[in-house]
Amino acid sequence: MPRDIVRRAEAIPATSMIALAVGAAAFGALAVGALAIGRLVVGRVTVKKARFQTLEVDELTVRKLRVREYDGPPPPA
Repeated sequence: MPRDIVRRAEAIPATSMIALAVGAAAFGALAVGALAIGRLVVGRVTVKKARFQTLEVDELTVRKLRVREYDGPPPPA
């Protein structure tokens, strides 16, 4: 009577796991780099021509812009 030999499922080789970890780290690094580049681009927005009611702007480079609205009486001149 021949015996049936049952093999256990082979574990994933260590080299495969290391390669997967390195690939995941590389993918994460690319994602972080892309986000950093995106922040730099958005932080230095350049407007070529814009009109805001009575103000006309030909070229404007903005690094940090704060807009405050004031609903009270105009300040004394």
